[in-house]
Amino acid sequence: MTTLSRDTADALTADLFAFQSQLTEEEQCALVELREFLDEHVRPYADDWWDRAESPRHLLKQLGQLGIFSYGFDETRPFASSSAFRNWIGLELARCDPSTAVLVGVHVGLGMGSISLNGSDEQRAEWLPPLAAGELIAAFGLTEPEHGSDTARGLATTAELRGDEWVLNGAKRWIGNATFADVVVIWARDVADDRVKGFLVRTPAPGFTATKIERKISMRAVENADIVLTDVVVPERDRLKRAEGFRDVARVLRHTRLESAWHSAGVSMGAFEAALAYAQGRRQFGRPIAAFQLVQQKLADVATNITATLAVNIAASRLSDDGALAEHHSSLAKTFAASRLRQSVALCREVAGGNGVQLDAGIARYFGDAEAIYSFEGTHEMNSLILARALTGHAAFVA
Repeated sequence: MTTLSRDTADALTADLFAFQSQLTEEEQCALVELREFLDEHVRPYADDWWDRAESPRHLLKQLGQLGIFSYGFDETRPFASSSAFRNWIGLELARCDPSTAVLVGVHVGLGMGSISLNGSDEQRAEWLPPLAAGELIAAFGLTEPEHGSDTARGLATTAELRGDEWVLNGAKRWIGNATFADVVVIWARDVADDRVKGFLVRTPAPGFTATKIERKISMRAVENADIVLTDVVVPERDRLKRAEGFRDVARVLRHTRLESAWHSAGVSMGAFEAALAYAQGRRQFGRPIAAFQLVQQKLADVATNITATLAVNIAASRLSDDGALAEHHSSLAKTFAASRLRQSVALCREVAGGNGVQLDAGIARYFGDAEAIYSFEGTHEMNSLILARALTGHAAFVA
């Protein structure tokens, strides 16, 4: 285990209130170990992966061997850990490379999370250990070509029970990891009772196709896919036994929305660190631009956004540890964090001026990837309405 020193513990310039110091020493040591791995194996290559729209899928095996997928699952965890620590892993990933954070988030939060929360004891024992080790890769299929925000009511993919097998038909869109995953959690509507249920689709399965989505301006190093399901047969043993309605999907999303809020903090940190370094090195009018008031204002605003986001995320993670995290809590965190992220990366891009739109300045990748974070795990509008429903007692999702 890495030994924690004051220098490494204080390495995050943007953690002005030292929130990381609230974690246990064991948790902090694990984060330092992860940070060292990312600095060696990810940071030098992330811009090139993004530029070529190339997914660093090999990292999932390496990160699994590092042990970061195992925290939080009874079947695999090496030590008891807090929600703040588990989500700080996502922050560190996003601070280095948002695309890598999403690769991991899909695999762990959405894929493993669906099995952990909705699978039987036997399913959890079968799937979670190899997934935690990175020996198998998971994906999560909920969004459809015509149904995103309205999936709770509008999910069109169908599942029909025929004997002891289910037959799935439909399409999914924007599914990360799907082109190379070993198992995809597919959510489909049972034609018999109209309830949304979850299925573990082992790939490649006859009738299952996943086609990479091209021409993206955000999360270019993530292989999002269009999935088509044509009479895909899934045995009853691969139906998630504890998923009996969309509320069970929502239980998964409750935690992954909080994870997205932590990713937002990490992406803001990465952009801030790049902008600060640029401002200190770039000279105009005979001085570093970091000495100019307007540049300092931008940096101060970003640092404030990061600090406020961390405070909200820490509070939500404490609720999660207490078993009290409600849907509107995670929606509040995601809405706030993603909106502060969008503002922060724009300010960081401005610090670098025209150079800010080129990858070489170190900011453009964060700037582009922030747009995807702003929209996934529930759009800004939908998360705002979830929060407002809790405040008013009235749902305003449909006219």
